[in-house]
Amino acid sequence: MNDAADRRQLPGMRGGVSTDGEESDSRPASHPLRMEGSRKIAASQVQGRVGIAILAACLVYGLIVVRLVQFGFTAPGAAIARLQDQSILARRPNLVDRNGVILATDINTASLYAEPRRIVEVDETIEQLTAVLPDLDTKETWNRLKSNAGFVWLKRELTPTQQTRILALGLPGIGFRTETRRFYPKGETAAHIIGHVDIDNEGIAGIEKRIDDRGLRALRSAGLTAGKELEPVKLAIDIRVQHFLRDELAKGIDRFHAIAGAGVILDVDTGEVVAMASLPDYDPNRPVDALLPDRLNRVTAGAYEMGSTFKTFTTAMALDSGKVKLSDSFDASKPLRIAGFTIQDFHGKNRVLTVPEIYVHSSNIGAARMADVIGVEGHREFLHRLGLLDRLEFDLPEIAVPSEPTQWKKIHSVTISFGHGATTTIMQTATAAAALVNGGKLIPPTLFPRSSEDAEKVARVVVQPSTSMAMRQLLRLNVTSGSGKRAEVTGYRVGGKTGTAEKVVDGRYSSEKRFNAFLAAFPIDAPRYVVLVTLDEPKPEKAGMGATAGINAALVVGEVIRRSATLLGVAPLFDDLPSKLLISH
Repeated sequence: MNDAADRRQLPGMRGGVSTDGEESDSRPASHPLRMEGSRKIAASQVQGRVGIAILAACLVYGLIVVRLVQFGFTAPGAAIARLQDQSILARRPNLVDRNGVILATDINTASLYAEPRRIVEVDETIEQLTAVLPDLDTKETWNRLKSNAGFVWLKRELTPTQQTRILALGLPGIGFRTETRRFYPKGETAAHIIGHVDIDNEGIAGIEKRIDDRGLRALRSAGLTAGKELEPVKLAIDIRVQHFLRDELAKGIDRFHAIAGAGVILDVDTGEVVAMASLPDYDPNRPVDALLPDRLNRVTAGAYEMGSTFKTFTTAMALDSGKVKLSDSFDASKPLRIAGFTIQDFHGKNRVLTVPEIYVHSSNIGAARMADVIGVEGHREFLHRLGLLDRLEFDLPEIAVPSEPTQWKKIHSVTISFGHGATTTIMQTATAAAALVNGGKLIPPTLFPRSSEDAEKVARVVVQPSTSMAMRQLLRLNVTSGSGKRAEVTGYRVGGKTGTAEKVVDGRYSSEKRFNAFLAAFPIDAPRYVVLVTLDEPKPEKAGMGATAGINAALVVGEVIRRSATLLGVAPLFDDLPSKLLISH
C-alpha cells in the first residue's frame, strides 16, 4: 500500500522515475539552482555593456586627444589668432623735423571686437553697445554678430571713456584689443610731406608710405617692431619754416581769390627740401579728406605749364651754348609768324632787345629767337639735361610724369621757350633753377638730411659756372628793375623770375584763367635757397587791379623770405651791391 501510495504521488513530482521509465527532476521550477543561473547570465550581460561603455569613452577621449594634438600643430582659431597678431601692436618710428620736433608718433588706443559664437542675445548686445556708441551701424553690426565668424571688429580706436562704459556692461563675447594709432601733432602743417596711415597703421601716402615700402612693412608683418621703440626718422624740413610757407600761401590764396597754391623751399647746395606746401591740404589725423579731388600734392603730383619762369632755362641754354652772349640783341619789334601761329609779347617794347632786356621784360619773341639759335634738338636735350622733362626720382610716392611733344618741331621749341607746350612739376622746376644758381650742379632733391659732401657725390654738372653767374645777375636785375619788385626783401638780395601762364580750358588757352608762379633765389650773390610759389587761377585783389605773377606770386615769395630767412641761417646785409647790368629803355 505504501509503495503504491508513493508511486501515485510520483506523477506530480519531478526528479523521480516516470511511468515511461525515464528519470525525472524531482526539484520544483522555483528551485534556487535555477535562479543562480539567471544571475550569471545577467552579470555577464552587464559586464559586456560596461566594457562597451568603457571602450566608447576611450574612443571619445582618444578623439579629443587627437584633436588637441592637431590644434597644437595647426593655426589658432580666428579670435585667438587675431588677438595674437603682433602686427596689430607693431609700432612705427617717430618722424621728426631737422631740429627733432615730432611730426608723427604712435599712441596706444583700444579697439572693440566680438566673438559672435559667444554672443548670447544679439539684439540686447547691440542695444547696449549703441547706447555707448551711437554712431555704430546697427544693421552692419547685427549682420556681424549673427555670422558664424570667430572674430569681428566692431569699432576701432575708442576713447578711454567709451571703453570704460562698455566694460561696465559686462557683455559676453565682447572684448578689447590694444592697438597703436598714428598721431600727427602738427596737423595740416606738413600733410603732403608726412602723408598718413590707414586703420591698420600702415603707410598709404607721403613719407609714411615710403618708409613702409623701404622695409618697415616687412618688419611690422613679422612682429619685429611690436612693443619696441624704433629709431626716429629725421626729415630735412624745418617745421617752423614749413609753417611760414603754408601760412603765406593761405594768405595769398585768400587775398587774391585763387583756387589753390603751392610752394617749395630748396637748399641749393644739398638738395634738401626745407619746406613744401600745397593748398588745399588736409589733416593727417583725418585722412579721409585726402581723397577729395583738390587735395593732391601740387608740388610733385601735379604737372603744369610753368609760363615765363621757363625763360630762365631758355636764357641759360642760350648763354651756356656759347652762341649767345649777354651783350647780344634780338629783334622783338614785331610778332613772329611760325607754322600758322603768331607769337607776340604781352607788354611788347616793339624794338630790338638785349638779352637782359628780353629776360626782364619777359619777351616771348626774344625767347623764341634765342631758342631758334640753339635749334630744336639742342633745346630738347638741354631741358632733359636739367631733368625738367623726365620723371622725378624723389622720396614721395606721389609723382607726376612731365609731358612734351612726341615729335618736336620748330613751333614746339618756340612755344616751350616761353613756357607753353610742355609740362613739368613744381619740384623739378625748383631743382633745375637751383642748378642754375649754385654754380651749375644739378642735385636731386631729398626730404632727408644730406651733407654737402654727400650732395657732391650725386651732383651732376649741367651748365658752366659762368652761365650760373650770369643767371644770378639776371635774376637779381628782374627784382630790382623788372616784374619781380614785390619780392624784394631788404637785406636779403632776392633774385627771381615771374611766370604768368594761361591755362588750357577745353583744349584752348583761356585768357581768364591763369597759373602764376614766381621763382626766386636768395641771397643772390651767394645763393643758399631757391623759393618757388604758384597760385592757381588768382583774381585781381580789387577791381581794376591786375592779376599777374608780379602782383601776387612775387608778393607771397617776398613774405615767405622775410619771415623765414633768419631761421634758415641767412643773415641780412644792408649794403646791397648795385646791379652790374643795365636796361635800355
